[in-house]
Order: sequence, then C-alpha cells, then structure tokens
Amino acid sequence: MGRYLSLDTEATGLEVDCYLIQVALVPIDGDTKTVLSEWGKEVLIQCPSFEELKPKLNPWVLEHNEELIRNAHSKGISPIDFKKWVEDYLNAPEIKSFFKEERPTLLGKSMSALDIPVLTRYLGKDFMEKYFHHHTLDLTCVARFLVDVGRLPKGHHSTTKLLQYFKIRQNAEHTALSDATDMAHVYFHLMDLLKSAQA
Repeated sequence: MGRYLSLDTEATGLEVDCYLIQVALVPIDGDTKTVLSEWGKEVLIQCPSFEELKPKLNPWVLEHNEELIRNAHSKGISPIDFKKWVEDYLNAPEIKSFFKEERPTLLGKSMSALDIPVLTRYLGKDFMEKYFHHHTLDLTCVARFLVDVGRLPKGHHSTTKLLQYFKIRQNAEHTALSDATDMAHVYFHLMDLLKSAQA
C-alpha cells in the first residue's frame, strides 16, 4: 500500500454526455511522500469547437475552461488514440515496476462525480477493470469524514478549502496535471494530520 496513481480529468461539464478534454496521471508514494513528477503525464483529448459547445456549457465551464476547450479541439488526440495513450502509459516498464506489476489504485478528488464515469465511458468497463484496481482513494470524501470527526474545520472538504488549509495554494489551477499533483500533496498532509493525532 501507499503507492497510488493520482488522477485528474477536465471535461466540458458534469453531464452524462460531457466531453473529456484533459487527463493527467501522476504516480505517488505515500510511504516516502514522493510525487514522481518525472513520470507524470498530461494529455489533451479532442472535442468539438468551443463555439459548437458554448450553448450547452454551464457558467463555471464558460468562465474557467474556454482556453482549455479551444486547445483540446485544436491540439487534442482522438478518443481512440487516448485509449492507446493510457494503455501505453500503464504498460511502460517504469510504471509497471513502480506498481509491482499490480493494477494501480487511483487517487483524486470527487472521483465518483466525474473522473470514473467519464473515463469508463471513454475507455470502457473492461479496460477499467483490466488496468485499474477497483478501489479508489477519493480525498474529498476522506476530508468530509475528517470534518465529521473534528479533525478538519467545518466546510473544509472541498478542494479549494483543502489547498488553502494546508497552504498548498490559494486556488486550484484547474489543469489536470496541476490538480493531480495538488491532490497528491493533500494526501500527504492528511496522512500527517492523522499521524499527529496518534502522537
């Protein structure tokens, strides 16, 4: 245990028919509190143009992700190539060795709301079961529990509040690689928080 694949996705919304536009994967080691940034990868996935999507986009996406959508449209790889990109990444010798030939457990934030459903839609259920462990470590869910038991202040289960509380940054950058790396550091801080309670 202690080794996870930190995941973040960016999409055109939370709707069931949203488009995936960016994904990042970063291996982390909780035992040594190390983010293996050199093995972190980020990719844009092609989507329709911003102008085509705009009428259906929610206000948050319109405000924060216009540039990302435009980049995904013009520079992103196809959904078919994305599946190969993930497969090649997970089959890379250094990744297989790091996870000791086992399926990595994904770590992230609010994963059941977007990451897992949209990845499953793009990659397929069989692919997800073949390459990823069925457990996930959702840090915003863990944080909600820690608020309930008084280890975190009330309201500190959101990504932004966690980043601010642990002095990682004031606001998330909302790019997949940055968010995946930030959540790795949140994980390390949550571990320290619980260990300090045992001291």
